Amino acid sequence: MGSCKIECGSQVKWLWVHGPIIVGAGPSGLAVAACLKENGVPSLILERTGCIASLWQQKSYNRLKLHLPKQFCELPLLQFPENFPKYPTKHQFISYMESYAKHFSIQPKFNQVVQRAEFDRVRGFWRVQTQDFLYFSRWLIVASGENAEPAIPEIQGIEKFQGTVMHTSMYKSGSGFKNQRVLVVGCGNSGMEVSLDLCRHKAIPHMVIRNSVHILPRETLGISTFAIAMALLKWLPLRLVDKFLLLLANFTLGNTDKLGLRRPKTGPIELKNATGKTPVLDVGALSQIKSGKIKVMEGVKEITKNGAKFMDGQEKEFDSIILATGYKSNVPSWLKVCTL
Repeated sequence: MGSCKIECGSQVKWLWVHGPIIVGAGPSGLAVAACLKENGVPSLILERTGCIASLWQQKSYNRLKLHLPKQFCELPLLQFPENFPKYPTKHQFISYMESYAKHFSIQPKFNQVVQRAEFDRVRGFWRVQTQDFLYFSRWLIVASGENAEPAIPEIQGIEKFQGTVMHTSMYKSGSGFKNQRVLVVGCGNSGMEVSLDLCRHKAIPHMVIRNSVHILPRETLGISTFAIAMALLKWLPLRLVDKFLLLLANFTLGNTDKLGLRRPKTGPIELKNATGKTPVLDVGALSQIKSGKIKVMEGVKEITKNGAKFMDGQEKEFDSIILATGYKSNVPSWLKVCTL
């Protein structure tokens, strides 16, 4: 793959890679490495943690399953095991990725945090700096994903709150929240699922709806909504498919506006393409909202010592706050514009 040399004067370790450097050992990084290998191209994956698929292994809640049927989520060149269910669990997906890496003999360099990457136009190669190594290659592939870092919003007064505050990246199960009043900030797939999990562990979740949101049934008559959408897009314009999905959602789920879950004016697929905002695929949270077990709240105005004040004037006490506010990419912090 390459040769390593230590410069005696500065003690800087460096490595020339005879193939692309891939940043990130998640599903995308593993898939790229496998495809390159099948075509006789060596590569090196740099992974900042000590394991593959760290988002799945370290920052996901226990009840997580794939939201889409497994045929849409398998990596190239290797299918899921036949005995896996239609929607594999978190642990099944992790085991599949570990088997994938083993099958293709992919061996990332772990605990390598990329601090800076820039292209040397004069010499024609990339310099990729980690905390203790300098790597060189003609090619760089960024596979660190859109979900590298938790997105933590600025909420007035949150530093005053005396209870527990955590991001969903730290949440595992609702078992430790029994009988607690929990404020869940965010109504995406994570916010919905965490609220549902809290319900099932006899907590009292209050879910903050900060913006409008599309909620779609995960399935209709046993058929994946995503599969229906993908099939229709082969034949119909995107906006027509969006209209069909909204008719389907209204028929199966009812008018979510009445529950405080306002739909965006832009259709779900068009919105995803334009902004990256994914529609919520309902796995049971909506019925708990309808029954009142998950309470929908308007935006937070301020966090207080014992709870929160809301935009509609309400004020409530809470034991814990869970930030289901998503993730963001960290690529801009280390991928530099080439000036050399």
